[in-house]
Amino acid sequence: MILDRDLTVLFATAEFGPWVKVGGLGEASTGLVSSLQAMGAEVVVVLPDYGGIELADETRFSLPNLPWWCPEIRARRGRVGDDLDVVLLAFPNSRRPHPYVNPATGTAWPDASDFFFTFSAGVAALAALEGSDLVHLNDWHTATALAHLPNESATVLTVHNLAYQGVDGVRWLRLCGDRSSPFVHNGDFNPLAGGIRLADRVVLVSESYRKEAVQETGGFGLHQLLADRGTDLSGIRNGIDLGLWNPADDPHLPVNYRHDDLSGKEICRKELLRLAGLEAGRGPVIGMVARLVEQKGVDLALDIVPFLRSVSARMVLIGSGCPSLAAQAVAVAERYPDHFVAWCEYDDDLAHLVVAGSDLLLMPSRFEPCGLTQLQAMTCGTIPVVTAVGGLCDTVIDTDSNPRRGTGFVARKPDALAILDALHRACRGWGNPRRRAAVQRRGMTADWSWSKPARRYLKLYRSLAAETG
Repeated sequence: MILDRDLTVLFATAEFGPWVKVGGLGEASTGLVSSLQAMGAEVVVVLPDYGGIELADETRFSLPNLPWWCPEIRARRGRVGDDLDVVLLAFPNSRRPHPYVNPATGTAWPDASDFFFTFSAGVAALAALEGSDLVHLNDWHTATALAHLPNESATVLTVHNLAYQGVDGVRWLRLCGDRSSPFVHNGDFNPLAGGIRLADRVVLVSESYRKEAVQETGGFGLHQLLADRGTDLSGIRNGIDLGLWNPADDPHLPVNYRHDDLSGKEICRKELLRLAGLEAGRGPVIGMVARLVEQKGVDLALDIVPFLRSVSARMVLIGSGCPSLAAQAVAVAERYPDHFVAWCEYDDDLAHLVVAGSDLLLMPSRFEPCGLTQLQAMTCGTIPVVTAVGGLCDTVIDTDSNPRRGTGFVARKPDALAILDALHRACRGWGNPRRRAAVQRRGMTADWSWSKPARRYLKLYRSLAAETG
């Protein structure tokens, strides 16, 4: 599928891997853009100029027609690789080592609102300068561009996580001009609320998350705004970049393997156990790769560590985030050194090994817009154990409930008892070699790429382009 006419998409995001990748946003942005380009779309990626990104054929220019309050924004435009067109927007304090947190203190940047609202104003000015046909915005970091974009711009807003809305004081309302009122929500200035109201189309990153988001329990206070969008709200599942997550040629792994020969996976398992300092044992190795935040249910995973002995299982956790959760994980590891290891600093090589070398992959999320790690795990023949929330419902089929189609094990709700029950079932299933092989094969041969999601985005773009002329 290609576009019916030439259409330039300005794709604005706070993260874009591999340069800036904190969570799923960075990886999802990269995967979607790559697939859109492969299908014939002309995409220009717009990022803050965090520094450290070299561009070929670079040109530099200042953006005209910025809002009166906005500082000067200088753009660096060039190419990365053979075909990726990138524009980096530089403004005061744009160069920083992390988009959200000061690494020296572990606390959020105090000027986060100024930073991303300035970036968004730059996105709008760039769209006007270049006459972009369609502007694709991502999360609250880019949503205030909708206060400044030309009226003729067609717009799509993808919401990757409703929990992060960029709420700030009403001082920003006077800076949004004639379009300030949509950003008022519960007496505050809410970039995401304004984006949901103003974008031509709003996308959530899985169909189940879309259904959850229009309910009071799942919409983080924005459920009615989302429900009011009707058919202009859709759910499109994320994919994964199979150039990064394919055990047949993954350079991060000590040995590569395929779905029809998993002998290499056993070598990866042994290497993971060696690095973790754990005995081989008879039971499965449970991996967990997650940001250390409440959403991911890390505390729930820690609660079940004392029960791992009963199934001869061991657990390896890797991730970074909340310092108190990291300290809790270290304390549990010290108490149960034979059954649990925690690496509380993210490392890409090690994360790939945990995903590929584990037997089971635990994702005890309290909510999960889409989730990428369960897709990465299934691609690597690692059986996911997940909670029945958001995109996890759309991608993992419980093997006990559906033996012919099952790809993992699903806990009925995000609490320690339900998760422990799902883990016990998973350990029993893993202990049956024939059953285990069937579940692994189904997960490894499924299409978790960006191909289908990107086609849905292209269909959305074409529909919107036809409406806006």
